[in-house]
Amino acid sequence: MMLRRIRFLLPAFTIAISLFTLQAAYASTIQIPQTGQTLCYDLVTNASTPCTMTTGQDGNMLSGKPSPSSRFTNNNNGTVTDNLTGLIWLRDAGCFATVGGITKGTSAVTSGLTWANALTWSNALKNGDCTLSDSSVAGDWRLPNRKELESLVDAQNSNPALPSGHQFGNVQAGYYWSSSSYANATNSAWVVDMGAGAVRSVDKFIGYYVWPVRAGQ
Repeated sequence: MMLRRIRFLLPAFTIAISLFTLQAAYASTIQIPQTGQTLCYDLVTNASTPCTMTTGQDGNMLSGKPSPSSRFTNNNNGTVTDNLTGLIWLRDAGCFATVGGITKGTSAVTSGLTWANALTWSNALKNGDCTLSDSSVAGDWRLPNRKELESLVDAQNSNPALPSGHQFGNVQAGYYWSSSSYANATNSAWVVDMGAGAVRSVDKFIGYYVWPVRAGQ
């Protein structure tokens, strides 16, 4: 009798555990951040117009996870922490330093790197480079992937297309490399324009800007 009762209870127990696991998985799901856009635009004139509950535009819906009241923290060691994603970024987004044997130009016009050199430059970045005093070593830093780079973009701003009150310096109004290759043509990779916020794929041999990132601590 006891064995029969245990056999009856086991399926119910298994279902309960499965439901708990499923609920935990949903609870840990990452929510996509808001874009930062708070305005709506007339469908004919494209002029800024008050948002209403019927427009369905981004500025009206404000879908996604809102940014914390203080989005970025200047760590005063050459790095900035994004309090929304937890990522740590190089504060100087236009550093001209030679890193890992990769020499940049001495101006915004000449400081772009190819994709391969951008990867090498980022991976070799360390304490002492680009005003860093964070005790980092080569291998701590890397080129951000497309999603990480896009997470910095604020759709309400331009030149730069970053959230108001950002703590970065030397942000260039141009394309920055991501580490993500373009699957439809692997001789290309994704870039993000920090001037306008646009995202596109380009040939890996073109020179673009570099903005390394490292994981939060």
